[in-house]
Amino acid sequence: MPLGSVETKLSGQRLGAPDTLGISTLDPGHRPPTMPPGRHVTIRVRMLDDTEEVFDISQKASGKVLFDLVCSHMNLIEGDYFGLEFQNHQKMMVWLDHIKPIIKQLRRPKHTILRFAVKFFPPDHAQLLEELTRYLFALQIKQDLSCGRLTCNDSSAALMVSHIIQSEIGDFEESQCRSHLLNNNYIPDQMPLIDKIMEFHSKNIGHTPAESDFQLLEVARCLEMYGIRLHPAKDREGTVLSLAVAHTGVLVFQGHTKINAFNWSKVRKLSFKRKRFLIKLRPDLNSSYQDTLEFLMASRDCCKVFWKICVEYHAFFRLFEEPKPKPKPVLFTRGSSFRFSGRTQKQVIDYVRESDFKKIPFERKHSRVQHNSHFQLLMRSASNHLHGGESRVWRVVDYCCQRRTQIFATPCSLPHLSASSGHSHGMVNGQKSLELCSHSPNGRQPSPLTSPLLNDAGSVRTDDEDEVRRKRFPTDRAYFIAKELLTTERTYLKDLEVITSFQSAVGHDEATPDSLKNAILSTFEPLHKFHTGFLREVEQRLALWEGRSNAHIKGDYQRIGDVMLKNLQGLKPLTVNLHKQSEILLELEKACRASHKLEGLCRDFELQKVCYIPLNVFILRPLHRLIHYKQILERLCKHYLATHVDFRDCRAALADVSEVVEQLQGNLIKMENFQKLLELKKDLIGVDNLVVPGREFIRLGCLSKLSGKGLQQRMFFLFSDVILYTSRGMTATNQFKVHGQLPLHGMTIRVSEDEWGVPHAFTLVGQHQSVVVAASSLTEMEKWMEDLKMAIEMAKTSNGPSYDLLTSNETDNSLVEAESEDDMTPSHTSLEKPALHRGNTMVHVCWHRNTSVSMVDFSIAVENQLSGNLLRKFKNSNGWQKLWVVFTNFSLFFYKSHQDDYPLASLPLLGYSVTIPSESENIHKDYVFKLHFKSHIYYFRTESEYSFERYGSGISPSCPSGLFDFLFYTYLGHLYMCPCTFGAF
Repeated sequence: MPLGSVETKLSGQRLGAPDTLGISTLDPGHRPPTMPPGRHVTIRVRMLDDTEEVFDISQKASGKVLFDLVCSHMNLIEGDYFGLEFQNHQKMMVWLDHIKPIIKQLRRPKHTILRFAVKFFPPDHAQLLEELTRYLFALQIKQDLSCGRLTCNDSSAALMVSHIIQSEIGDFEESQCRSHLLNNNYIPDQMPLIDKIMEFHSKNIGHTPAESDFQLLEVARCLEMYGIRLHPAKDREGTVLSLAVAHTGVLVFQGHTKINAFNWSKVRKLSFKRKRFLIKLRPDLNSSYQDTLEFLMASRDCCKVFWKICVEYHAFFRLFEEPKPKPKPVLFTRGSSFRFSGRTQKQVIDYVRESDFKKIPFERKHSRVQHNSHFQLLMRSASNHLHGGESRVWRVVDYCCQRRTQIFATPCSLPHLSASSGHSHGMVNGQKSLELCSHSPNGRQPSPLTSPLLNDAGSVRTDDEDEVRRKRFPTDRAYFIAKELLTTERTYLKDLEVITSFQSAVGHDEATPDSLKNAILSTFEPLHKFHTGFLREVEQRLALWEGRSNAHIKGDYQRIGDVMLKNLQGLKPLTVNLHKQSEILLELEKACRASHKLEGLCRDFELQKVCYIPLNVFILRPLHRLIHYKQILERLCKHYLATHVDFRDCRAALADVSEVVEQLQGNLIKMENFQKLLELKKDLIGVDNLVVPGREFIRLGCLSKLSGKGLQQRMFFLFSDVILYTSRGMTATNQFKVHGQLPLHGMTIRVSEDEWGVPHAFTLVGQHQSVVVAASSLTEMEKWMEDLKMAIEMAKTSNGPSYDLLTSNETDNSLVEAESEDDMTPSHTSLEKPALHRGNTMVHVCWHRNTSVSMVDFSIAVENQLSGNLLRKFKNSNGWQKLWVVFTNFSLFFYKSHQDDYPLASLPLLGYSVTIPSESENIHKDYVFKLHFKSHIYYFRTESEYSFERYGSGISPSCPSGLFDFLFYTYLGHLYMCPCTFGAF
């Protein structure tokens, strides 16, 4: 390439780059960047709120040092979307280069005013996780509207202005609104639109400033000129045009009308030679375009400025990591050495999600509305002060993690179904989220585990008490197996009470059919009564076994088989009612479709604290409980010798329960599938006929879909006949919008990593449409491909459903194909107050943590439900706190005691690894397992070897067979070799 020409390739490796040289914004809590020696100069920066700030900086400092100072001044975490621009000596607006020293960029620093502005406009403002970031974006939109850069029709302009004034003056009051509009100009020709603006403003009542920012961005991002900066050019025929760059690629405008677009996936290379800007396209037999397009710009410097912007946009939105720096030539340079410096968008999102830092409020310079962020922060600080705990606001965790990783690095990764996530309302089932962030414009909730009851400062030290207890009580393995029966029976009885409470809640309402009332009453009331007596007998037997009388000396009560045999025989007549579980689910679904009132009652009940998992799961609990009885008896029979006094009763009880389980197994599989379809139906928008006979749910989870915008996170749902792809908007309902469907009949799959240059990519080739997707890891890719191949084979021979799942307004193929362009358009009901919706379902957990879960995972999870007391310790705390813990649906739910009616907090385990502590962690206790996810670490102590094994294997069912046993016995072997090092439980 001749001297003076510059080019950049837009394909190749996206992973494997070295670690970034530094983050683009100042880490919260860190010191400001080190200032290099040299003469200092004062630099003025004009902020987006039109204020000016002065920064004292060394002339030898790089542009990044100055930019980090600006971000630190504002406490801006997502600063990578922004930049500092200034007018150079050629009167051109350029961005401050982060790598070059200040002295080489600003000729007269004292007389130059830099402007802090948005540099990268993402396709979806839901990707902006900080309220401050969205506020700054809103200020940028306000500026672009005012100067005429963001052109649009009158309705859109009026709607955006209405959101701006809602954030500035609050709710609509006619005289105040009119006066404000007369004194403030937001768009070039505002007077004719004042009435229309006021009409829109009157519909914004109740919106907070943060919600108004969100709605403003919701409208703005759908406009063609959103984030566009035009660069004058001409084509080969001399036609006056403008070039622009966006997250999708390079755009061509004539006036303010986009006439062409070259997506990054189609562009092979960008370069410039003097005044000519060149776009080299990938070969396309179906296209009439030339291989290389040429545009003439005003000067070489104009070409270079635009080329730099293209390089940065491509790197920021398309690459996974900061590009590797080019080695410096030894003799002479050829072309430009410019490269993008800083974090990519993916790195920004990952960094913010995994960070754990304090939220500092900011001041809205233009708003008269009382902002509740200050109030929330003060309340949280006061609460932490009163309880002696350090203020700890849990940030969004990084959900882009692998469920399985290398055995010894992160030995066991945990699948997960549900979690307590607040989302737009900050509460789910009446309890706050632990780690799933609320994407509400109002901010996020702190962790319930830092509450007075559950945080480390308020924990109860129980070491001495439990050591004495351990020495006094039995240590036989059979005792701990029987104790598992006791603890899980307590939880099961509480779950039955949830259904009886539901029956009471809807039973007196005329919207509930009598047949449904009778079915619930006749099924669950007898079960509740029976298990109340069963639990009482188990408690009495365990009390005797633990030595609270001298009966244990004779050995008469050191057994449980006789109690189980007696009660399982008494339970047999009630198992007839268990066949009604399917009828109850069907009847409830049918009744909710027929009555919106009953549907609302059910939804309201699900949002109560006692209903900590989906309501339909409680209905299936009696079927699941029989499986638990069978497993407990199998463990006892395996433990006992044939001569043991308890063996015969345990074997007889096992035969009885196995017979019942076998009879109900087929019905249980159908009901679990039906329950999952009903649950998914609540999470989806734009789909009909999801719950139909013959359709089986197979897997759901996140894949990145390749479109004109690049790789975008999508939630995929694989069924036995079709695969759907969806996206999640920031709506109050937390539902997923369906964008397309691919029938499995006739589908093929091919690996596409080399074809697209994207790791873990594969193509779903349908009869009428093909979709390129990428998994988050090789393991995820293999799981998806395995299940897809199985489902495709099933579809070849199946006579199952072939319904069109999309609703009427989504079935147009052109709309489905255009999904990458308008997938997040605002809902027509965005101004309404929609009903609350569960935000802790398996779909939302998989979405946030960028992973997948299969139906097989859920079936295995049913067998691994546990309850009991555990001691918990945080990473940096000294004492242990005793909690009642319920493990179900891949979550740990925490209670103060087993008598509590609802959990106080929960810990979703998707992405967590379970290992044993290393010696360097100084956990000098027996039977401790460690749960860790990135920087989040928890230690849990069980009371026995059996409990340690059960929790370890129970919460890691996806680990390779025998792995936790290996870790377990390695751990115990170390304990037995070094007994003096470890204390008692």
